[in-house]
Amino acid sequence: MWSNMRLTDLTIFNYKNIAEAELCFSSKLNCFIGNNGEGKTNVLDAIHFLSFCRSYNSSVDLLCVKHGQEFMSLQGLYEHEDGSREDIHIGLKTGQKKVVRRGKKAYRRISEHIGLVPLVMVSPADQILVNGGSDERRRFIDMVICQYDAAYTESLLRYNKALLQRNAMLKQEDEADPEVFLVFEEQMAREGDYIFRKRSEFISELIPIFQQFHNQISQGHEKVELRYVSQLQRGPLLEQLTKDRFKDKAVGYSLHGIHKDDLEMLQGGYLVRREGSQGQSKTFFIALKLAQFDFLRRTGSRTTPLLLLDDIFDKLDAERVEQIVKLVSGDRFGQIFITDTNRDHLDAILSSMQGDNKIFFVKNGVISS
Repeated sequence: MWSNMRLTDLTIFNYKNIAEAELCFSSKLNCFIGNNGEGKTNVLDAIHFLSFCRSYNSSVDLLCVKHGQEFMSLQGLYEHEDGSREDIHIGLKTGQKKVVRRGKKAYRRISEHIGLVPLVMVSPADQILVNGGSDERRRFIDMVICQYDAAYTESLLRYNKALLQRNAMLKQEDEADPEVFLVFEEQMAREGDYIFRKRSEFISELIPIFQQFHNQISQGHEKVELRYVSQLQRGPLLEQLTKDRFKDKAVGYSLHGIHKDDLEMLQGGYLVRREGSQGQSKTFFIALKLAQFDFLRRTGSRTTPLLLLDDIFDKLDAERVEQIVKLVSGDRFGQIFITDTNRDHLDAILSSMQGDNKIFFVKNGVISS
């Protein structure tokens, strides 16, 4: 059986354009309505920050602090199905380290928190998964696996550290010691083999779930594929690193490794980023993120993730919107947070969904219900 964890209360202080908010949520569906730029997305982003200790949309933490202020804080109260509770608090002050607390106790390492509150966010920013570079797709793969596999997180950290050290040696003008090179290459190969194996397993399990979701949203009108591409499919990484050390020295960085992996996204045999329309591209990443949700629900702690849907209906035809409404109204999803400028979409979901719901209105960073 899967268990549900729900966010019961959220307190926001100086987060982006929201000066202050205290919100109590429905256990099933929470809708945020407002025009673009009013702060709807910032509410969802604050919920994301409480799960991942970072913003979904900003890579720099300080950009999350309200303009003109020196600190921000977020507090989330969560309830497990058995009635036990979690109190997560995050504080960030200019010039100081971010502090993340579970209960009254601060984490020694923030990475220890990842996975406690599983969450999937679907947003227009996810277009970058389809149209962006391979680093975006690797980040997606890593973010999913890290939510249920702490050993993978540690392996990735060790690989990236060895990669940085090898790259630093490649940039040195004087001749570096081959034995030292070998130490870093052996570590990259050891961690790289493990990461490659875990990524391969994850993608092979994700593909049929993704295709099922895509088939439902597009009503079977499009044939889509995901294809994992890695240099490790050609043979052992250590051989590739030692063989091309001279070539790597010439360019100043490592040309081989799992940091070059990609996840090809195809429709009708062609890359979606080259051939797909905006609607097809959006259908692709929505299906991918819903597959991520379903995958996380079955793995790790077997806790149903929170689902955050930010302005996902734009650029989709009425039939696809209808299919997504049917999907999220089903009982395979737990607590849902959804934003839209169009009240009609949300009313369609509310009318087809049984159970508790709440509607919030957002204007200029002020949230009312």
